[in-house]
Amino acid sequence: MNYNISDRINALQTSTTMDIAAKSIEMKSNGIDLIDLSVGEPDFPTPEHIKLAAKRALDNNQTKYTLNVGTLELRQAIAKKLLYDNNLQYSPGEIVVSTGAKQSLFNAIQVLVNEGDEVIVPTPTYVSYIQMIKLAGGIAGTVPTKEADQFKLKPEILLENITPKTKLLILCNPSNPTGTVYSPRELKDLAQIIVDKKLFVLSDEIYEKLIYDFLEFRSIASFNDEIKKRTVVVNGFSKSYSMTGWRIGYAAAEEEIMKNMAKLQSHSTSNASSISQAAALEALSASQEIVEFMRNKFEIRRDFIFTEINKIPGLSAIKPEGAFYLFVNVSELLNKQLNGYNFSTSSDLVIYLLEEAKVSTVPGTAFGAEGFIRISYANSMENLMSAVEKINQAVSKLF
Repeated sequence: MNYNISDRINALQTSTTMDIAAKSIEMKSNGIDLIDLSVGEPDFPTPEHIKLAAKRALDNNQTKYTLNVGTLELRQAIAKKLLYDNNLQYSPGEIVVSTGAKQSLFNAIQVLVNEGDEVIVPTPTYVSYIQMIKLAGGIAGTVPTKEADQFKLKPEILLENITPKTKLLILCNPSNPTGTVYSPRELKDLAQIIVDKKLFVLSDEIYEKLIYDFLEFRSIASFNDEIKKRTVVVNGFSKSYSMTGWRIGYAAAEEEIMKNMAKLQSHSTSNASSISQAAALEALSASQEIVEFMRNKFEIRRDFIFTEINKIPGLSAIKPEGAFYLFVNVSELLNKQLNGYNFSTSSDLVIYLLEEAKVSTVPGTAFGAEGFIRISYANSMENLMSAVEKINQAVSKLF
C-alpha cells in the first residue's frame, strides 16, 4: 500500500547513533557479550536525592499539567543557575523548559529559520542538527573544521562562509563528537563576527559541566548585551546529572524568541513531565558535589582511553577537553582488506569492530567527518579496559 509519506519526512535520515544502539541492543538480546561505546549516556544512576524528589512529587500528586513553559519554581532555579554559573541574567519569562535539550534545539531552529535561510554548522557535528534544519526548510551550510585546529571553527573560516542568506550559527561547546572546548578568547572573536554580521547563534551547552584540565567554560552569550540578544542558550540535565531518560532540558533567550518557542511547544508536547521537572528542580537546588564526582570519574576515564587508543597502530586522537567522547582518526586503516571485510569507509570499520571485537562505536560519517570513529567513554573503567584490548586485537589483524 502506498501511504504517500510527506516529502519533508522522506528527506530526513535516521540517527546513525540510534541505529547502532539498536543493533547493539539486538546483539545483546541474542546473548552476545558486547561493550557499547556508541551512545552518549552516563553509566551512573541518577543521583539518589534527585530520585527521591521525584518520588515525593508522585506522593504529593504533582501529576497534573504544569505551565506550558515549565513550573515557575524550576524556571526561577534555572535563572539563578544561569546567573551564578554563566553570568547571564534571564527572567523566568525568558526561559522555556522542554522535553529534553533536543526539543529546545528543535524549537529554536523552527522559530529562527525560514525557508531558504542558511545555517552554518561546523563539522564534525551532532547528528540531529542538520536534520532539524531540513525540517525547518533551511539549508545546512556545513563547514569542515580541521583536526590540526582541534576541530574548532576559526573566525576567518566563519567569515568566509557567511552569505547574504546566512541566518544562524550552531555552536556545540563542549563539542559532541570531538570533546573540543572553546576558550573565552576564541568565543569572543566568534561573537564579534555574529554581532557585526547580524546573525543569531544557537549555543548547545549540554556538556557544560563536563570540562577537564581546570579549563574555564564560558557561554558565548555572556560577553555583552549585543551577543546575548542574538543567542539562544540550550542546556539540560541529561549529561551533568545522569538524567537521560527523564527527558528534561531548557532554553533561554530574549523574550520575543522565547514567546514563539513557547507557542510552538504548546502545539507539540506542551509541558515537560511534571515529575521530571520536580527532579530537575532538586538537581539544581541541592549540593553539586555529585556533579563534580561524576566529572572527575569521566576525566580519569578520558586520560585512560586517550593514552591507550593512541598506542594502537593505525589509530590516533587529540585529547578531548570536555564531554565524554574520543574522536579517533582511523584514516590509516581505510582501503585495507581482511577476510571479506573491505574498509572503504569508517562505517565499514565500525561494523568490523562490532562483529569482530564486539565493541560498538559510531562512524565519523554520522557527524560529517569521514575517516574517524567516535568512542564514548561514558562507561565503566572495567569495560573500557576490556574494549581497548579487544579493539587492539581486532585492529592489529589489519597490519
